[in-house]
Amino acid sequence: MKENAFDFITKPIMLDDLEITINKALERKRLISENKELREKLYDKYRFEGIIYQSPEMEEILNIAGRSANSKASILIFGESGTGKELIAKAIHYASPRRDQPFVVVNCAALNENLLESGLFGHEKGAFTGADRQRKGRFEQANGGTIFLDEVGDIPLATQVKLLRVIQERKFERVGGNQTIEVDVRIISATNKDLDKMVNDGTFRLDLYYRLNVISIKIPPLRERRTDILPLVNHFIKKFSSENNKDIEGISKEAMDILLKYD
Repeated sequence: MKENAFDFITKPIMLDDLEITINKALERKRLISENKELREKLYDKYRFEGIIYQSPEMEEILNIAGRSANSKASILIFGESGTGKELIAKAIHYASPRRDQPFVVVNCAALNENLLESGLFGHEKGAFTGADRQRKGRFEQANGGTIFLDEVGDIPLATQVKLLRVIQERKFERVGGNQTIEVDVRIISATNKDLDKMVNDGTFRLDLYYRLNVISIKIPPLRERRTDILPLVNHFIKKFSSENNKDIEGISKEAMDILLKYD
């Protein structure tokens, strides 16, 4: 077959076979067009320009994030829950050369040690009770793209060792397997914990901390950047009004005062 050919038909040509092949080609073209449209929507949804802010603190954060998009370096995002760490991570990914590749999220706090290790690196059939088939891990799924390790401070020490190897060598083995798998993945991590204290306490590896924290982004809570509250309120009023077919122009001064004073 010639390069970029979709299929071939042997002679003598049967009209039914020709019709089936043409329909398959049209369906393939439609799917390619749909995928391109979906990617464009993702770029638009998560672009830096779409992040709502007014404060100089967020201006500086987005400048750092924007400059880091074309880098391959690991990024560690610090911030309390709800400060928008994943949103920043997605904006970095979709502004990067990896934008057409997967963005894979792992909540490291949601899984116990065994499930987390299997989730990150995958497992072979029979690796443990219940492993009735081979399963690819998140690193394999993210190959060529970006993996976002949310709440990285919750990763157990034993799994930290394996994560360090992936960062250093770009390779690993699935749980229960001996085949070495190579990956090209950019790592963006996030935490709401004090990792410096955890390093001092011996609950987080210093070498892993340095590997993850090549580029550091610290997002302050909303109470420390109150000038962002009004534009965020206006944004969500507009969003939810549109979604619910409501005509809401704003909130009362009293309600806004409560939000501005809330800690």
